[in-house]
Amino acid sequence: MLELDQARGQLETLRMPFAAEVLESRLQQATDKQSTYVAFLIDLLGEELAQRLKRTIQTKIRMARLPYQKTLAEFDFAFQPSVDKKMIDELATMNFVRQAANVILLGPPGVGKSHLALALALEALLKGIAVYFTTVTQLVEELRRAHHANRLDAKMRQYLRPRILVVDEVGYLPMDALAANLFFQLVSTRYERGSMILTSNKSFGDWGEMFGDSVLASAILDRLLHHSHIINIRGQSYRLKDKMRAGVYGVPPDKPAAASGSVTAKENAHA
Repeated sequence: MLELDQARGQLETLRMPFAAEVLESRLQQATDKQSTYVAFLIDLLGEELAQRLKRTIQTKIRMARLPYQKTLAEFDFAFQPSVDKKMIDELATMNFVRQAANVILLGPPGVGKSHLALALALEALLKGIAVYFTTVTQLVEELRRAHHANRLDAKMRQYLRPRILVVDEVGYLPMDALAANLFFQLVSTRYERGSMILTSNKSFGDWGEMFGDSVLASAILDRLLHHSHIINIRGQSYRLKDKMRAGVYGVPPDKPAAASGSVTAKENAHA
């Protein structure tokens, strides 16, 4: 036991607390399995590395401001057949980030837009890609405060820093002229420099009303859609699916907002 305590103390001195914590149990397992010294060492160090990676990911999730964790494995593609799983799997490779392309998820409330956005954000974090999450309301309010404090350039640099900026709930509330202009500046700043993942309950034809300026909306869409992947979810609400499956609640089909797919040319910006 003295040697065990000494080994545990050395591991803690080397800042390997997880290995120190499981040292005794791993020794017992190695004895029972008659493992080699090398196999035991690999097992012990593997536990330390796994826990460090988990801690690192949790730190990145907090820094990315993800409100909660969702995974692609948890998404019910059978319930939302309008979502092309092959496209989502391709997006999960993060090739779109290397191309500085955007992902735009359209559909009515509750169909899984935020779930997919957060799941893709989590995939990015697992691959070591910097992410930042915000709702559009939080975003424009922060930009508004920075504008009034003459710190807009510094705030824009903050939003430019992550390789993926997730902007949730675009279109749930209309924007005044200043908010719309600030959002345009953000999109212009990130254009072809970093990817954005946006969720919206509005079709592109409604963005002029949402921003209060059809010309400004066209300019925003021109930049967002130049290099983009559009996912239009035409299904029913996830929040009500159990009731619908039980026949308790029914909702008529929603009108499609836009076809799912990729847009790579400016002439398709207003499709």
